[in-house]
Amino acid sequence: MIRFGVLGSLEVRTDTGARTLKGPKARQVLGLLLMRANEVVDVHEIAEELWHDNPGRNGVGAIRTHVYNLRCALAEAAGTDGVTGLLVTEPTGYQIRLDPDRLDALRFTRMVRRGRDLLAGGCVAEAARCLREALSLWQGRALANVTCGPLLSRHVTYLEELRVRAIELRVEADMLLGNHRELVAELRALIAAHPLNEWYHTQLIDVLYRSGRRGEALLAFHNLRTVLDRELGLEPSADARRLQYEILASDPEPVPRPRAMPRRIVANSAASGPRQAG
Repeated sequence: MIRFGVLGSLEVRTDTGARTLKGPKARQVLGLLLMRANEVVDVHEIAEELWHDNPGRNGVGAIRTHVYNLRCALAEAAGTDGVTGLLVTEPTGYQIRLDPDRLDALRFTRMVRRGRDLLAGGCVAEAARCLREALSLWQGRALANVTCGPLLSRHVTYLEELRVRAIELRVEADMLLGNHRELVAELRALIAAHPLNEWYHTQLIDVLYRSGRRGEALLAFHNLRTVLDRELGLEPSADARRLQYEILASDPEPVPRPRAMPRRIVANSAASGPRQAG
């Protein structure tokens, strides 16, 4: 069975292994069709992606050639039977018909939605497992080996934002489970990669305090204040300042207490990307 990966390099996966399609335009067309799986992608949209609305005189013919080469590459990867009915020509464009389990991005989106719903329903341990499994699908930057035009860039941005949200939800779940010490190293790594993400800083302050490391928690708040002032000329948020005050006013050894379920988890609507199928 042929499967596809976009959460990292664009790959065509079969029982014999994974391969990368030759040709940047072929990868670009396949990437767009996969991001719009089970939808018709209009020829004009493909042209916008490939040439930014400047396809030249033979744009439609070039697209047909790219799609033909793509069909040949898929047939070579999986055999003719493996791609029958997969890449379909429609009156206005092309469509990839795909079961959601055969594309990692669709599986990821579905699992994040399920993890969020489990967390909102109080099934915290199951939510953490589901979100951890969803995040394990990522192998690097989305479509890392594809030169993205305007349409694909929006899809990549959506997936990366959803990845950040999945990390937030999983961290929330682990904090509710009391895994404060286990989160310290991960949050430090996340801050190193995203130094202006105040949410990561605030969670690090919180888990350090809940791990009995009050001095380090206050130092983490100081680091947050420094980076926001230096880079943006801003003060920490009211939530971060309130947490600092709580730490300063508390006993040196905090009594562990359950975290309240974040209101935004309950209220957040189902994840949906830019015309994302599935």
